[in-house]
Amino acid sequence: MNSKLCYVVALGAALTMTSCGKKLGQFSADYFTVNPNPLEVVGEKVPATVSAKIPAKFFVKNAEVTVTPYLVFDGREVASMPYSFQGEKVRGNAPVINYEYGGTATIPASFAYEPAMAKSELELGFNVKQGNKQYVLPRVKVATGVIATAALANAESVNPALADDAFQRVINEKYAADIMFLINQANIRAGQLKSDAMVELQREILNANGDTSRRIQEINISSYASPDGALDFNTRLAENREKNTKSYMSDRLKKDKITEFGELTAQFTAEDWEGFQKLVQQSNIQDKDLILSVLSMYKDPDQREREIRNLSSVFEQLADQILPQLRYSRVTASIDVIGKSDAEIKALFDTDPSKLNVEEILYAATLTDDNKQREKIYATAARLYPNDYRTFNNLGLAQYVNGDYDAAAANFRKAASLTSNGEPQMNLGLIEMLNKNYTKANQLFGSAAGVDELGEALGLYYLKQGDANAAVRAFGDSKSNNAAVAQIVTKDYSKAKSTLAGINKPDATTYYLMAVLGARTNNEAMLTSNLRQAVRLDSSLAQKAVNDLEFANYNLTKALN
Repeated sequence: MNSKLCYVVALGAALTMTSCGKKLGQFSADYFTVNPNPLEVVGEKVPATVSAKIPAKFFVKNAEVTVTPYLVFDGREVASMPYSFQGEKVRGNAPVINYEYGGTATIPASFAYEPAMAKSELELGFNVKQGNKQYVLPRVKVATGVIATAALANAESVNPALADDAFQRVINEKYAADIMFLINQANIRAGQLKSDAMVELQREILNANGDTSRRIQEINISSYASPDGALDFNTRLAENREKNTKSYMSDRLKKDKITEFGELTAQFTAEDWEGFQKLVQQSNIQDKDLILSVLSMYKDPDQREREIRNLSSVFEQLADQILPQLRYSRVTASIDVIGKSDAEIKALFDTDPSKLNVEEILYAATLTDDNKQREKIYATAARLYPNDYRTFNNLGLAQYVNGDYDAAAANFRKAASLTSNGEPQMNLGLIEMLNKNYTKANQLFGSAAGVDELGEALGLYYLKQGDANAAVRAFGDSKSNNAAVAQIVTKDYSKAKSTLAGINKPDATTYYLMAVLGARTNNEAMLTSNLRQAVRLDSSLAQKAVNDLEFANYNLTKALN
């Protein structure tokens, strides 16, 4: 072998030893960037994207590297899915990093969120396979900490759906009777005053007059003439029927010594074309469609009457079946039934709740702000009215608010067995949210369409799925901690501040979120005052704040002391 050939062989061997034979060097933290950094909770995960930029002359040609992201916290660690890339001499399917020029790689990472992760480090572990050799390179720290503001949203703070009572303090009842007249007459016949309807009307008026729980609001008279004959004649006829009926009722009220009846009002309709059309539509008259077409074609009353009279084949039927029903005065009594006062309802619940109907006892629960008392009232309602789903649903609601979720779930299931209405379905969805059964929760929410509180539940569901924008849309104008979390995550700080300020009963979380807003908007006074109030209401938030990267750039001494 000549000397020149030997030199070439030697040079090739040297290059092979340089790019293939040597071990892979230690990775540097400078090779990696992490988005986001620090990490941030999304839904119930902590996702991150690690971007690697490997320099030239670093990655040996026969090396295959498996990178495993680790989140290290609280004396332990959890691993994400490993990711591999390889040198150009490796036979495999992993992305290739060129020795001569270097290369890039993207390493996805995701961890199930735990609260202790707030104080953590993201490390990358490297397992190298090079020919028949395997070895481990030192880990590299690439990010520090997890922002967990999104995790402040929780199902415990969602208001379950209330099944409303239908209690009305004042219920208006109407009683009516018709006085019928003969054709072209306005005198009231004695027999008409003895009809069953008139006798019943007079009885109701008398009973209401003598009952302190009832009040006569108005007695009204509406008088009519049928639309056959001249309009001016029918006008006088209807007016006379009104006068005679009003005179009769006025005399009868005086005779019965009824003085408190609101007002006696009266009016007349010269020709009742509206009633005529309605009766024709409901009739079995053979040519009724022809009659109805005449009504639609002509608006002038006299022309209408002439055209209908010209229908000689049907006019006789109209005269026998329809027109006599339009010659009448209708007397209507409007009577208010006055229900129990709040004080009476409270007293009866304390002494004998069986004397309350279901609407009254459900209403009683709205008269207190004490949730324990509400639970007692709903439990009594469920015992007295076990076939009404609302009693069990609302009992479950009170138990949910008290944190007794097993009892609440049992009563929501009982309510659901009694109705197809949406409130129990939504509330069972909240139970599934507590248990992190999100697919089942979503199915139940789908069965609760139209329930007022559903937007709040769906907003939380979307937050837990990591879709903060959908959550914001679902929450709408809801004033709640969870709605504010969604707005903070989407960086709508002005809306979040307005939401938190509008909460009727702010709690420790409300003030903590306001402190987060202070930190994110560089308002230290806002941070300090609200964090101080949050810790006053919940002392455990002090340690949370110390570890919370939201406050990493601030001295919390004033707020926590």
